[in-house]
Amino acid sequence: MPTAVKKTYTDQEPAAGVEVLRKDIPPEEHFSAPENFVNRELSWLEFNRRVLEEAQDPTQPLIERVKFVTIFSSNLDEFFEVRVAGIKQQIESETSDVGPDGISPTETFNNIQRVVRELLATQYALWNEELLPELAKQKIYVREVSQLTAKRAAWAHRYFQQEVFPMLTPLAVDASHPFPQLLNKTHNLLVRVKAGRGGEPLHAIVQVPRAVSRLILMPRGKQADEPWEYIYLASLIKHHIGELFPGLIIEGAHAFRVTRNSELYIDEEEAENLLRTIEHELRRSSRGDAVRLEVETDIPKDFLDLLLEFFDLTEADTYKVNGPLTMTHVTPLIANDAFANLKDRPFQPGRDPALPPHADMFEVLRRQDVLLHHPYDSFDPIVDLIEEAAQDPQVLAIKITLYRTSGDSAIVEALIDAANAGKQVTAIVELRARFDEASNIQWARRLEQAGAHVIYGVVGLKTHCKALLIVRRDTDKLRRYVHLGTGNYHPRTARIYTDFSLLTTNAQLTEEVATVFNTLTGLAGYPGLKKLMVAPFDLKKRLIGLIERERNHARAGKPGRIIAKLNSLVDQEIIERLYEASCADVTVDLIVRGICCLRPKIPGLSENIRVFSIVGRFLEHSRIYHFANDGQPEVFLSSADWMPRNFLRRVEVAFPIENPALRNQLINEVLPRFLHDRVKAREMQPDGSYRLLKPEGTEPRAQAQWHFREKSRERANELRRKNKQALADKFVPITVPPEPPKRS
Repeated sequence: MPTAVKKTYTDQEPAAGVEVLRKDIPPEEHFSAPENFVNRELSWLEFNRRVLEEAQDPTQPLIERVKFVTIFSSNLDEFFEVRVAGIKQQIESETSDVGPDGISPTETFNNIQRVVRELLATQYALWNEELLPELAKQKIYVREVSQLTAKRAAWAHRYFQQEVFPMLTPLAVDASHPFPQLLNKTHNLLVRVKAGRGGEPLHAIVQVPRAVSRLILMPRGKQADEPWEYIYLASLIKHHIGELFPGLIIEGAHAFRVTRNSELYIDEEEAENLLRTIEHELRRSSRGDAVRLEVETDIPKDFLDLLLEFFDLTEADTYKVNGPLTMTHVTPLIANDAFANLKDRPFQPGRDPALPPHADMFEVLRRQDVLLHHPYDSFDPIVDLIEEAAQDPQVLAIKITLYRTSGDSAIVEALIDAANAGKQVTAIVELRARFDEASNIQWARRLEQAGAHVIYGVVGLKTHCKALLIVRRDTDKLRRYVHLGTGNYHPRTARIYTDFSLLTTNAQLTEEVATVFNTLTGLAGYPGLKKLMVAPFDLKKRLIGLIERERNHARAGKPGRIIAKLNSLVDQEIIERLYEASCADVTVDLIVRGICCLRPKIPGLSENIRVFSIVGRFLEHSRIYHFANDGQPEVFLSSADWMPRNFLRRVEVAFPIENPALRNQLINEVLPRFLHDRVKAREMQPDGSYRLLKPEGTEPRAQAQWHFREKSRERANELRRKNKQALADKFVPITVPPEPPKRS
């Protein structure tokens, strides 16, 4: 059980100007005790449990529940590819390193196995016992081939012969044919055959082709109420596997899926060409060491033993599933527009009134700062700004950090146009953005070919900050226009991730952004800045200073208050400082979507700390840091979570919101909506579990994301009304004079 201390307070009346100190301030080692920290990996699994709970929620539209089932599986894939792969390497190297929680890599691995098996059992029971029957009620069927009627089975056989069979290649496995190098997350069948009844068993691998949808839609009639029938591709291949081995007896065919270590290992000091090195590592990582084997529940032991031997795995690495090997295979259900009535109500991001369509972006930003809350506010103005800058002859230079963007991004096209027009374009491209490396390489090369200066980050660091700097020769002077964000320059994800964008021409802030770019692209060291906090240079140190300032205010008898919205909270020193602030009576509210290694609500340690997590329709991605500062509040937005990697191994920026109206919007409107969510919010308990919050007493059934969506819709409707009225005001009816009376 986490340690605690008894609370006592000084009973002496302080003299004027004298700081009030607690008598019972715990010693430093109290905050760092291992039992005061949640294991990072188990905390992540608790986050994925919350994702699965969204799929379990019967109030969700049916296809949205299916969507969360697929997200759960996709998340788990990445967890094994990166986190579990790293833990297995620690175990193999016999490292004695332990995290703040004091749990060894072997203990962590064993705990992961236990929790993952429990979650998978819940996921597949949900799919088989609840979601499939609910889909059937809507005349949507997902079937095995053996469940089809004779007529449907005949169609499936023809489809197999025409569309699937030509792509299949059986790969023998014997003394002269070594086990094939199967790529990461591929779906395969292990087949055993015999030449005759007394023949020796032979084995082969049949790869399920990636070019064919994992879920095949069968033909429908023209009637509107015709059912929707899908079959699994793997089931179709397995059912007709004998056609690949004519003249042989099929003894068994069983599906499996292997997950490999996908982390890139790059020694930048030795890599002469980072781009080529990463391309090589991408090819290697798709064939990295196996870390997980997924198989069907009915796989015989001898088949399983063969696979474990092939992949150098143990039964501890094996996960048996009662259904498709991964629920990501049912994604076609989510993509089918015909099921719109079983999905969330469509949402079209609104346009901030300060930036109407066709507005002169530069003129607007010379007048005022603009704060956008995505996806409730459209990301289009950011794209418009870059496109306008590319075409504007008065724009001299564009600098941007690109961590992730879409392959067909209008932003990349605009940067290419700007470079072709002779503008100075500098793009700091992060090639190591996990799972987007190949895409980033592709468009980075296009930028280089157009003449842009492409810089592949800083040695030893990932460039994770989101910054855009435009230099323009205005009529009065040379001026900088800046965009700083908490999310990526990715128009597609901007529709499903919640993030903030600040657009400003504030002289000091834009000058500091220019300094950050010069630090990243040049040889000069970091000079230290007043407004921006920048990792790995001073972000963590200054955050600790802000936490300690709240602690000191509280010790002096003043109210102390911290609110932080993050994706993850892992850093040990930050957690210890938050514990210390709590013991000084600072009220701390943390809105942490994912990993949280801090234990809240422990008497004498963290009783003044509450931790909330919101998992909803949109991915909560924005980072907000709020410090009350004795009535002079400070609010920062940032690309950085409170994790060692963000503080030490990434280039991150936290930027202040100093415009009073915008700052008050965050303090009085945005943050309280998250803290008072009583539909999607879950509160963390001291043991690391979470409890769904429901209204108590007269509390409203408030939901933050719903509130922001409806506000956006109201604003869009108001804008449409005004536009309609403006058009009506412009219309002047033609007055036709009456005909003169006819003479008799």
